[in-house]
Amino acid sequence: MDLNSEFQAAKDDPQKLEQLYQAAQQSGQLEVFQSTMLTLYRENSDNLLYAAWYYRLIQVEEITPKPRRGVNWLLAVPLSILTGLIFWLLSDIDSLVYLDVIPHLILWWSPIATMSALVFLSVTAKINYIRGVALGLGLLAATVYVMLIAPALDAPWRINDYLVLAAIHLPLLCWCALGIAVLGLRSSTADRFAFLIKSIEVMITAGLYLIAGVVLGGITIGMFAALGISLSDIWLRLIAAGGFGLLPVMAVASVYDPTKSPSEQDFDQGLSKFIATMMRLLLPLTLGVLTIYLLVIPFNFLEPYENRELLIVYNLMLFAIMGLLLGVTPIRGDDLSPQLQKWLRRGIITVAILAVIVSLYALSATVYRTIGGGMTINRLTIIGWNAINISILLGLVYKQFKGSPEQWITSLKLVFSLGTNAYLVWGLFLVLVLPLLFQ
Repeated sequence: MDLNSEFQAAKDDPQKLEQLYQAAQQSGQLEVFQSTMLTLYRENSDNLLYAAWYYRLIQVEEITPKPRRGVNWLLAVPLSILTGLIFWLLSDIDSLVYLDVIPHLILWWSPIATMSALVFLSVTAKINYIRGVALGLGLLAATVYVMLIAPALDAPWRINDYLVLAAIHLPLLCWCALGIAVLGLRSSTADRFAFLIKSIEVMITAGLYLIAGVVLGGITIGMFAALGISLSDIWLRLIAAGGFGLLPVMAVASVYDPTKSPSEQDFDQGLSKFIATMMRLLLPLTLGVLTIYLLVIPFNFLEPYENRELLIVYNLMLFAIMGLLLGVTPIRGDDLSPQLQKWLRRGIITVAILAVIVSLYALSATVYRTIGGGMTINRLTIIGWNAINISILLGLVYKQFKGSPEQWITSLKLVFSLGTNAYLVWGLFLVLVLPLLFQ
């Protein structure tokens, strides 16, 4: 049941809302009903019918202390250790380099880590076992496909480009698989957007664990060195690759509660608040950098037309801005004062417009180089990603100008949610179809 769309259709129909409430009770979706009602009321506080339901259900829910979330460490820790040991076995650099191009660990780390995360999510939630197994096997099959199709490419440099491309985009497919695992094939905008925000939290949490692990590993090696003991390669790989393997499941377990839907996760404290605040502080800085850069472009206009590395920087910049705009979008409208909401909305629109201008400039350089030097795997990839991200930014700006200012948060969530479909389709195309075009 897509409660979000059902609510929108029944926003002025008391009988329909009561029927939705009864259906949610009977199907065990009462918490989803309450969460959706809370979100819609906060975004449409002038709707008297939503307000009545808020005071009937939600206010009592809010004043009740939230139970402390229990983390299934009994499952997360063994899965993390198992993943780390597999990474360790794959990290033998001398013998496990595929086609003399890329280590097996670089290709296999994300599918293996995702398999462990899928097991953790399914077993902890006690649902979706078949879906989790199917997604995990699909990821493993995709990695095997990459290894089988790469040697069929007609030039060594294309083999190299494709393997590097696959190593970059397999983690994207793994992220999409995790999304399908927790959301299903049909999901509400609220759930999908909440999953995107939790994804950012998981990545930042993993980064913090990584920093701590690097410090601990450095201290360990230093302590043995002080005794005149040099650790062998096998132990260094255990510390580095094995330690890295501990991170994915630990990060997911630390941030995400598999027993609840994405929109029911806790966004009100801890790391969630820190990330949102950090992103909003970065927004005006990004705005300033983009403005200065646009003023400098005329003095170095031909640089991206001649410098391939600069185009890669532009593409990374565009992904960073997409992540920033996603991170600054509030989960709920009442998280910020009306005045702050107004300035935040203006900042998002301005950054999106400036990013579109810079990206169109970079895209023109890529197209120019393609016309002069022909289509390559890398150029097609960059053109596709630029087109997708520019389309999302243009859709974001269009929705903000077309829609009601009171619905600006809902419009942002809708655009980002739809954008995930394009990311999945293009990621599948690059990994599975692209090599067939260059055989």
